[in-house]
Amino acid sequence: MPARTDRTTDPVLRAQLLLARRGQAFFSRALNELLGDELDAPSLVPGWTRRHVAAHVGLNARALTHLTEWAATGVETPMYASPADRDEEIAFAATLPARALRNLSAHAAVHLDVEWRDLAPEAWEAQVRTAQGRVVPARETVWMRTREVWVHAVDLDHGASFRQFPPELVDALLADVVRVWRSRPAGAAVPPLVLEPLDRPADATLVVGDDGEGAVRLRGRAADLAQWATGRGARGVTRADGAPPPPPPRWL
Repeated sequence: MPARTDRTTDPVLRAQLLLARRGQAFFSRALNELLGDELDAPSLVPGWTRRHVAAHVGLNARALTHLTEWAATGVETPMYASPADRDEEIAFAATLPARALRNLSAHAAVHLDVEWRDLAPEAWEAQVRTAQGRVVPARETVWMRTREVWVHAVDLDHGASFRQFPPELVDALLADVVRVWRSRPAGAAVPPLVLEPLDRPADATLVVGDDGEGAVRLRGRAADLAQWATGRGARGVTRADGAPPPPPPRWL
């Protein structure tokens, strides 16, 4: 019989699962507050309406379920057949009636959560491949989902804010973005950056590249720096030299 609680006993993983589930509730609340015709309005994702965001988040849950099934069975199950198929699925799902779109989001999230709940402890370390081609342990699906639901709740542009995120999520997002930037090869258009979160200890400063005189130094609350770093605007972020904050380098 399937477990009624998470099979894993790993305290770190259980805390990560809780954060992902809180994010799903945060996203669902933001989505359900939107009236049907409000879904047609633009989102914060360039070129996407709120419908596209809702469709993407629902289909992302389905895609991550493919990875948990891969981990559980050992049978390779890619997230998407191809990037083109992914884009076509989102475009089609965005045309669904509002109720069907909400059902897609909700049901896919429940399915993924059940897969997580029933995944055997050893299966969390099984190697799977993301849509970007990275080979990662199945436990990475939890972080992948966490950033999707929390950040895309803001993208619905209906009042959700990075300042509402738990501190541990804000710090994890900043660390993730900086990790990606640092992993880019030399000359890959990531300028020297220094991010100084004013509501964190001094040793929480994050540096990308050389932190000398040529570095762009940005200051603000950690949540505001995370919002800027993920490409969601520069509210609350100031530059040490008084110039406007630049657009951030690409994250994902």
